[in-house]
Amino acid sequence: MATPVVLQLPGWRNSGPDHWQSRWEARHGDVRVQQHDWEWPRRGDWMARLDDVVQAQQRPVVLVAHSLGCLLVAAWASVSRHTARVRGALLVAPGDVEAEDGPVPPLPGWRPIVRERLPFASILVGSQNDPYCTLARAQALARDWGSDWVDIGPRGHINAESGLGDWPEGRAWIEPWLHGAGAAGPA
Repeated sequence: MATPVVLQLPGWRNSGPDHWQSRWEARHGDVRVQQHDWEWPRRGDWMARLDDVVQAQQRPVVLVAHSLGCLLVAAWASVSRHTARVRGALLVAPGDVEAEDGPVPPLPGWRPIVRERLPFASILVGSQNDPYCTLARAQALARDWGSDWVDIGPRGHINAESGLGDWPEGRAWIEPWLHGAGAAGPA
């Protein structure tokens, strides 16, 4: 069985060099799905780009999404004919674009958040003090998407400022998908 390609799906404004996604890309050879516009993302454009990248892979894929990337996975999975190519998805710190008083400006086209159950295994990792999504909202998204839920405590937006470094604990959650097994679930 072929080892999957790990596709990194950063959120709004991309992930900088100290972000765990960038570190995984450098360390493990993951593939970042590059978007045309990181500053003013359009959901349809991002979905089309993800579909193109998934189709271009010669192997199955594991999706690793952060923030707006989590919402991208849900929206893409609701319409794509290529979801069977996904072994699993790690969804980290989803951004709540529906929050009226949140720190993200309104991003046209991203509301409402697609809340259909994902057609592949997934783990959603949330933080108790994420300024971009309350713990209750993240837990609700995990339920709606059928994702295993992981609360990693007060780690902010689970980004470079969270001090995770290479974040080996996060990487461990995708290892079963990389080696052909079903999701082991969070430990």
